[in-house]
Amino acid sequence: MAVTVGSRLGLGMLRRLPAEARPLIRPGTVPTGVVHLGLGAFHRAHQAVFTEAAVGAAGGDWGIMAVAPRSTAVVEAIAAQDNLFSVSALSAAGSSTRVVGALSGVRHAPSDPDAVVALLADPAVRVVTLTVTEKAYQLDPVTGRLSPDSALAADLAGGGPPTTVPGLLLRGLAARAAADAGPVALVSCDNLPANGRRLRGMLDQAVSRAGAVPTGLVEWVAGNVTCPGTMVDRIVPASTPETIEAARRALGVTDLAAVAAEPYAQWVIEDDFPGGRPGWEFAGAVLTDDAGPWERLKLRALNGVHSAIAYLGALAGRETIADALEIPHLREVLRRLIAEDVAASFTPPDGVRVVDYGEQALARFGNPAIHHRTLQVAIDGSQKLPQRVLHTIADLRATGRSARWGALVVASWLRFALGYADDGRPLPLQDPLAGPIRAALDAGAQSPAGAVDAVFALRDVIPVEVAEDDEVRADVIAWLTALERHGVEATLAGAR
Repeated sequence: MAVTVGSRLGLGMLRRLPAEARPLIRPGTVPTGVVHLGLGAFHRAHQAVFTEAAVGAAGGDWGIMAVAPRSTAVVEAIAAQDNLFSVSALSAAGSSTRVVGALSGVRHAPSDPDAVVALLADPAVRVVTLTVTEKAYQLDPVTGRLSPDSALAADLAGGGPPTTVPGLLLRGLAARAAADAGPVALVSCDNLPANGRRLRGMLDQAVSRAGAVPTGLVEWVAGNVTCPGTMVDRIVPASTPETIEAARRALGVTDLAAVAAEPYAQWVIEDDFPGGRPGWEFAGAVLTDDAGPWERLKLRALNGVHSAIAYLGALAGRETIADALEIPHLREVLRRLIAEDVAASFTPPDGVRVVDYGEQALARFGNPAIHHRTLQVAIDGSQKLPQRVLHTIADLRATGRSARWGALVVASWLRFALGYADDGRPLPLQDPLAGPIRAALDAGAQSPAGAVDAVFALRDVIPVEVAEDDEVRADVIAWLTALERHGVEATLAGAR
């Protein structure tokens, strides 16, 4: 659909907004204290919202200077709107739209990397947050070792301006140490297992492998840089022309950086900030000593269930996650996955019942106003399934328990990777390991057992303890056979 532009969102338009839609803080009135790398929709609908609410409630110089590592489009849109954008919360009951004023400015890293390095070295900046996706960390998913591409190799060698996220951090921290600018917390907000430890590992390896490390930088980083772990949660579909048009109708002005999301949002943060932090707890964030139990809760009881819905839904020809949940018997099977497999696989945070959390997740996934496509959720399965499903299976089997419902999720992924839905329509395999996965499936194409054995030999995806477990193998083969012969709906109807 075409977008009606008309009057643009900006400081001069705030008085025209409905009172309930106006920002809690006015851009330009709160100095920069946070630098954020990754100016995508998720950051705008999550960390920026929490930080604005925190500053509104508890004060502090915690404006966010947001840096886009790649695209200029969102930088240009937000800059033209005086650093304002809107977030619409969508539910079956309706929507509400509010303008957010957390950003003190925006930058485009490729256009001026030296300016980003200067920001990272600024003593007023005491927190650096990141939403840059797993690929930007350039860590091997199995070993955790830094695997630099040619651009990062050039950054590590030194010389030219940095072009990668690790390179920017390395150069910025070196400048910060040289300026004696004080300690800083680097906070990964990417949906990764042990994201704080991963960021720390990437940083330490980058510093140790850099070609021209200033004297004392290794020791300075060890003593002045923390990497608190986090768990982030909010469903934020990609913005569309409909997103922008809906925001225009709600606000009376056009916001070309509008995002939409579900009403629910959660942020769990390990409280390790040597230079101080915003009062995020006043915005509803959970501050903790250990985000690990919260991370496992989300990865297994929410993300793992999300993947199950995506694969089964795509196979059954359902376009969105909410549509897929209407497949007969799917909710009952997912409840068994949560209660019998996920809840038994780990110890949840104090005061949390996994079954209740899972029921809340199903309600969120059923939100008809969130058009989250099954094919979008299904991408990168080789990167997602280990922490979402395979670790659940491994932990269950270590205690001698069955992991039959987890095996169904693995089988649905394999069936999806074969490339066609139950009605014969083609399905895309968007995955960094698409080549090896297709080769394995081709090698085992003679039978479900052959397909399972071939893919289970991929150690970059399947942990050895799962791959060599005969009971798990048999369960996956049985589910894959049923899905191949009968399709999703009949398989779920016969599930016991």
